[in-house]
Amino acid sequence: MALSAKTPRFPLHQHLQNLNSHFPGTHNSNKTFTLSFKPQKPHLFSSTLNPPQNSLNTAATTSITPQNPTNSRLLQLCLSGNLEQALKHLASMQEVKIPVEEDCFVALIRLCENKRGYSEGEYVWKAVLSSLVTLLSVRLGNALLSMFVRFGDVGNAWNVFGRMGERDLFSWNVLVGGYAKAGFFDEALCLYHRILWAGIRPDVYTFPSVLRSCAGATDLVRGREVHAHVVRFDFDMDVDVVNALITMYVKCGDVVSARMLFDKMPTRDRISWNAMISGYFENDECLEGLKLFFRMRELSIDPDLMTMTSVISACELLGDERLGTQLHSYVVRTAYDGNISVYNSLIQMYLSVGHWKEAESVFSGMECRDVVSWTTMISGCVDNLLPDKALETYKTMEITGTMPDEVTIASVLSACASLGQLDTGMKLHELAERTGHILYVVVANSLIDMYSKCKRIEKALEIFHQIPDKDVISWTSVINGLRINNRCFEALIFFRKMILKSKPNSVTLISALSACARVGALMCGKEIHAHALKAGVGFDGFLPNAILDLYVRCGRMRTALNQFDLNEKDVGAWNILLTGYAQKGKGAMVMELFKRMVESEINPDDVTFISLLCACSRSGMVTEGLEYFQRMKVNYHITPNLKHYACVVDLLGRAGKLNEAHEFIERMPIKPDPAIWGALLNACRIHRQVLLGELAAQHIFKEDAESIGYYILLCNLYADSGKWDEVAKVRRTMKEEGLIVDPGCSWVEVKGKVHAFLSGDNFHPQMQEINVVLEGFYEKMKTSGFNDQECSSMDGIQTSKADIFCGHSERQAIAYSLINSAPGMPIWVTKNLYMCKSCHSTVKFISKIVRRDISVRDTEQFHHFKDGLCSCGDEGYW
Repeated sequence: MALSAKTPRFPLHQHLQNLNSHFPGTHNSNKTFTLSFKPQKPHLFSSTLNPPQNSLNTAATTSITPQNPTNSRLLQLCLSGNLEQALKHLASMQEVKIPVEEDCFVALIRLCENKRGYSEGEYVWKAVLSSLVTLLSVRLGNALLSMFVRFGDVGNAWNVFGRMGERDLFSWNVLVGGYAKAGFFDEALCLYHRILWAGIRPDVYTFPSVLRSCAGATDLVRGREVHAHVVRFDFDMDVDVVNALITMYVKCGDVVSARMLFDKMPTRDRISWNAMISGYFENDECLEGLKLFFRMRELSIDPDLMTMTSVISACELLGDERLGTQLHSYVVRTAYDGNISVYNSLIQMYLSVGHWKEAESVFSGMECRDVVSWTTMISGCVDNLLPDKALETYKTMEITGTMPDEVTIASVLSACASLGQLDTGMKLHELAERTGHILYVVVANSLIDMYSKCKRIEKALEIFHQIPDKDVISWTSVINGLRINNRCFEALIFFRKMILKSKPNSVTLISALSACARVGALMCGKEIHAHALKAGVGFDGFLPNAILDLYVRCGRMRTALNQFDLNEKDVGAWNILLTGYAQKGKGAMVMELFKRMVESEINPDDVTFISLLCACSRSGMVTEGLEYFQRMKVNYHITPNLKHYACVVDLLGRAGKLNEAHEFIERMPIKPDPAIWGALLNACRIHRQVLLGELAAQHIFKEDAESIGYYILLCNLYADSGKWDEVAKVRRTMKEEGLIVDPGCSWVEVKGKVHAFLSGDNFHPQMQEINVVLEGFYEKMKTSGFNDQECSSMDGIQTSKADIFCGHSERQAIAYSLINSAPGMPIWVTKNLYMCKSCHSTVKFISKIVRRDISVRDTEQFHHFKDGLCSCGDEGYW
């Protein structure tokens, strides 16, 4: 039963065991067909036997006119299509125990089938069972089989089949077709085997269903066997059978055999052309499919609806907008103009090549739209990075009263996630719960993503835990959600849980690697790297660059260079490496790498120049930085964006050219944003220029009064200038605005395990030992002449101005590592805030005393301490 497409609604294995009991010596596990068609003696299932007399009415077998007036009335009600009255009449006959003739039952069953009355059909079936004395006749059994198969109830169909005294080929064909249509491919093929075993000759109606089962199960071996049977029984010239063979071959990936059959067909209908053309498209041979389509047109064969939608979809796969436009013109000229399915395909095609205006034009011109039309337009806007347009389209859809389906809801939730539209997302959540769409995993996954990006990670976790069957996207969404909400530890815990239950894909691995990089979990990242290589995806997509980014962020530049040399060097890989050296203040190295990048004929992008400008800024290379800014515009035709302008302001400001930086902002061709004024404010902090800093702060707070970083910059400017009253005012404003500074947190990896230290948190099991070690260093610093009150005691640390933006958590991480690692081992610490002057001085002293290399990566750059010196040259702290 491994080939079944779904779990049956009835105990299928038991039924097949019953079937085996009728055929001694056969087994359901038989996977091949032994074809031996010989006339056999009549037996229970032979279609050549005369039908036995049915106890319902022996005379009704050959007569269509009921002998009983009551039965005549029932038959008249059925023929007039009055199902409700017919059932009432049947009930009254049963009450007075009037026998119901077979003709009446057959007419009533067919009426139920035509009226799509499933519950009514079940009622009639129960009436038949209550009247039944012997087995069902072929005629009555076939009527019941046809009805139940039409309703998709193969369980009751099997029950009917088992109660039939005889079966003809129609009986077998109906049941085989029912199993194939319901997705029970192995069961359908098993029944086909029984047909052959019973000595019944298949016909043109048998093979399409059997071949559909082979296609659904993608079982090419059995499909070839059935092909041999088709030839043996002389049906290889029948158009319908050959069409089914072509479909089977293309579904199993053998387009060569399918094309051989297609070319040998003496006559072809549109189904033949469609099967072969769509088969090429399904097997990623779009050009061959288009060639065959053009051949079809040369022969003056008009394509039908299926052909047009397939070809338009092929244009989407190929990205051939020119051919798509020509097909659009053809649609307008032909009878397909106005067809919803064709127009939906055109919209999807235009959106896939980025022509959303053309898609919107097609959409607007539609006289009638279904939910697929709206969903295609909404999801296409999301894919084209137009979330505002997607939400606008959805609101229009609401006005028209069109009910969204699960794909619509998921697409709109993606737009809400991009825009941070929590209110709209919550309304969609309520709608999904009311309509039951919340049960679709695609909707639940989109809700996890939306809540995560709207900073409601607890709600995202709640939805995740409610999903009964979590797929890889569910796990990836929650891991990525925890990562972007700065809960990287939990993200890695969820990743470890996931690999025990599900196989991660490359996107999952990228999210997990990003979480490792953020907290400096190098050993965990190496495990994920090894997992990716073992799974054979280590070189897929963006994963090599994610691995490179891990090593760069963890400061392992030698390992990063090895990873860089092993993989394809695209512009993204170069940018990661450039950014890594820029953060370390290695301006000369960044310039050398950029030279190599240009020589290798990789065109730099806007991100490349951000890295170059940052490197020049942190290395004091003003002239070189300004030259790169000009080269970006002149040589590479890259229009500077706000980030580039901010880098130039930072470049001039750090070099002490504050007036030039201010004039540069005033001359900008675009309106400066808070980040640009923030770069000037930071430069004013470094050089203690209060008046210009206050001017920059005024511009910042006009547009952004919620970002804590700018308040911290202003506080530090005032603090370094001794204006403590102003510091108090700024902190009071922050408190009134409800702005809370994130607590300082530092991570250190010791013996493969990452430990986190939160500012003010004394719950670590070794905190007492950590404090003793730190106090020892503070005493030695006093003795050596380091008499700064900010590093002399814990009380001083908690009340210092640096506590606002540092938290001093790196000290605890370093002390813990000193206690628990071998002498001489380097220490690597990652923290979420900036490093203050006090901590900078303290770590410099510790590195000299313990003779260890200590690296601290703060939110802006790397600090590499060795022998009492820092790689930043004492300029990279706050």
